[in-house]
Parts: sequence; C-alpha cells; structure tokens
Amino acid sequence: MKPEAMRPSENQTTKTDKDVLVRHVYPIEAEDFASAGEASRKVKNLLKLLGVEAEMVRRVSIACYEAELNLIIHSWGGSLVFLITPHKIQIITEDSGPGIPDIELAMKEGFSTASEQARELGFGAGMGLPNISRNANKVNIQSKPGQGTTLKITFEL
Repeated sequence: MKPEAMRPSENQTTKTDKDVLVRHVYPIEAEDFASAGEASRKVKNLLKLLGVEAEMVRRVSIACYEAELNLIIHSWGGSLVFLITPHKIQIITEDSGPGIPDIELAMKEGFSTASEQARELGFGAGMGLPNISRNANKVNIQSKPGQGTTLKITFEL
C-alpha cells in the first residue's frame, strides 16, 4: 500500500479523541528536503499562539523537527500527527517502510543510515532519535523491517 493511501486528512478527528484539544496531521514526503521543517515550524507557531511556556515550546519543537526529518530522510513517506490533551502533548509519526532493523543501535548518538544526498545537504548526523529522547518525557518506537515505523513522543504537561 502506498503511504498516500494511509494518510488521514488534515485536522481529522475521531470519536476516540475525547480528550484531544488540538489535532493536526501533516503529510511528509520522502526526500522532500525543500520542505524540511515546515511541519515543525507550524507546531512551534501554534504552541506559541496557545501560550505554552517557552521551555516546552523549545523541547517539543526540537523533537518535532527531528521526527519530521527522520520521515524525510529514512522513510518512504508518512504522516506526523500533533496532539494536545489536557495532560500531554504528543507527536506521532507513522510510515510504511523501510523500518528500523536495530532500534537500540539507531538510538546511539552518531549512528546514521542517511543517504549520501541527505549528508551532502547537511542532514543525517545520527542525532535525531537521541535528541528526541533527550527532550521528551517518553519515547516509544515500534518498527519492523520492510513494514515501517511508528514513533510516539510524549511531553507531560
């Protein structure tokens, strides 16, 4: 199945989103380096507009940017979902592949499987997942090689 077929529409809500105050869905295209940072910029601006404390805005923005870049650099495309509930902010990324063969290794600073193209553009230094982990309260990664990755990043309010 193509990633486009899996993408929910912008700002889609469901009946299970009882506690969700804000929900935005951003489609992310693989290797779209020209758009790198657009979703995280929108998230940052929204948090500022909502009056979220500056330190939380900084932490969420860093993690969001790294997650967005991971989709661009390492996936076949997917979506970044941004949620705010009364008790947490959450970023969820989902893609359809290629997956992470060794999550423990991927969490090590400096480890990267970025393409030469990404490295030439200044991306792919192997700091994405470590930076996400350093800034979030909780990180959960589910991945199967060839089937994709779901990354859930949680910030407690």
